[in-house]
Amino acid sequence: MKFVKDSEWLLNHLNDVDVRIVDCRFSLADPQKGEINYRKNHLPGAVYFDLEKDLSGTVGDHGGRHPLPDMDVLVKKLENAGISHEISVIAYDDGEGAFAARFWWLLQYLGHSNVYVLDGGFKNWLEADLPVTPNVPTFKREDFRLDLRQELLATYEEVKDAVSKRNKVLIDSREVKRFLGIEEPIDKKAGHIPGALNKPWMEGLRGGRYLPISEQSERFANLDSTQPIIVYCGSGVTAVPNFLALKEAGFEKVKLYVGSFSDWISYEENKIESSS
Repeated sequence: MKFVKDSEWLLNHLNDVDVRIVDCRFSLADPQKGEINYRKNHLPGAVYFDLEKDLSGTVGDHGGRHPLPDMDVLVKKLENAGISHEISVIAYDDGEGAFAARFWWLLQYLGHSNVYVLDGGFKNWLEADLPVTPNVPTFKREDFRLDLRQELLATYEEVKDAVSKRNKVLIDSREVKRFLGIEEPIDKKAGHIPGALNKPWMEGLRGGRYLPISEQSERFANLDSTQPIIVYCGSGVTAVPNFLALKEAGFEKVKLYVGSFSDWISYEENKIESSS
């Protein structure tokens, strides 16, 4: 796969000076847990990036629960971690896939193309009895060239236009019950953006590993690969595994609505569809 590497690949490149490993473990239920676990042990040479402190911005009236971070601030953090465009980067989480994918998408958006996700994450790494360490590394500061790829980002205005004109495919990546509005454990309203299709993100993985390209293609067989696609979820995190899977399956015109459903419902005038 183009954007996913397995543990064997990483083990062979573990000591390469031009490879940087990023630990993205996080728990929405316990936001401190990821960093605490990182301090206990992590892959050798891994640096830690926190979903809410590093990979998201300040929550406001609009923008969703995990808005984009300040890009200048993020770039400085990348530079301090020794990451430049000449460095290959591979991110991992506990094996859920979504948190590492969020980092992967952000670096793609920043213009860094040599970035990957570790298949199976930390859980698979431990199960294979591969090395871990509590040692926190330091790296020489590098220069990161910011080159935003706006074609990867769907703005609120673009989503609103797509709902009105039905000229783009909207993919809701949440589980079926949330898509249908049967239950909503997080956001203030239940349902989905009008006209959206449901492609639950977790169906693109099996045991924490991404399905092979042939099976990803089957998941999206009812879609036209030439039509523009916008993926979203609740807050722009779990939609990214679908973004990655679509890219692996050969879909080129794919964008992420970072604000996602939590941003959509922050505008009182917006309509919502549900099964009720």
